Formats: sequence, structure tokens, C-alpha cells
Amino acid sequence: MYLVIPAASVSTRSAKTDNIVAWAAQNNLRLNTSKSSLKSSSAIAGEESCKLCRHRSPTLPGKARSRSSASHSSTKISASDHIRRVVSESAQTLYALRVLRHHGLSDVGLQEVFRTVVVSRLTYASTTWSGFVTAADIQRVDAFLRRSKRCGFCPLDLLNFGEQLAECDTQ
Repeated sequence: MYLVIPAASVSTRSAKTDNIVAWAAQNNLRLNTSKSSLKSSSAIAGEESCKLCRHRSPTLPGKARSRSSASHSSTKISASDHIRRVVSESAQTLYALRVLRHHGLSDVGLQEVFRTVVVSRLTYASTTWSGFVTAADIQRVDAFLRRSKRCGFCPLDLLNFGEQLAECDTQ
């Protein structure tokens, strides 16, 4: 979830984050504060200095304040790194599909869940990064899809990954 607060309303951010914490508690959800952070719009935009950078961001409950209010990272990610990460996450999803199968979900239902969760994850925003993938990346995804087909999670009529990327580009 992203909470975007205009610079003109910067004084309300504590109240807004408190509302999110209260909403999570009311809906029997636990907010993972170790994975939560608050950033000023300048930190998000990458600007080095502005008024908002000088304001200290409020901390979420249970999270220690970091020393730097606006940290900038210059992490580079390649399309191959992205493919490797997405295939790894998708492989972990297969365990959830095995559990669903064990609890009686039909093969058609499993394939629909696979298409909804895994295929959408594999092709998400592919028009921006598909030009940077290598043949080895496409083979890695195709091998994952073949394994998923053998397990019965992936529909047999699903296009190979290169064709899926081409289809996404034409759409």
C-alpha cells in the first residue's frame, strides 16, 4: 500500500499513518513495521535538497527511526536479475498451489489461480523490460512453465514466454 500525501498536507501525515495502523488492527491485520517506511516526496523523486527533506518523517509504531531521513540508493537491477527473482517467487507459489490441490481445488481452478497469480507476475510491466531479456532468461522461464505444466498447475495451451512477451507488446 502506498500513502501519498501532498506537500501542502505534510502536517497531517502522523494522523494518516495512525489511521492506517488502526484500520489494520480493526481488520485483524498486522502491519509489518520492519518493512514499512515513510519517505518525503523529495526522497521518492530523488531530489537532493528541498524543504521536505529537512522535516523528520514520523516513525511507524514499533519501528526505530533511521539516522537519515532521506536515503538514496543507487541499486542497479538488470532484466536477468528481475527474471531470476520473479521465477524464484513464482516457484514458491507452487507450494501454495499444492496446498490448494490437497484441500480439493480442481485442476481447472488451480490453472486459473496459476494464470492469475504467476503468469500476471511474470508478464507484469513486460513492455518496459522485455527488450533487455536474454535468450537464457526466456529459457529459464520456459523451463519453469514446462515444470508447472507437468505438475498440472499451468494450462497446457499457455504460450511460451517469448510469445507471451510479444503478445503483451502488441496489446
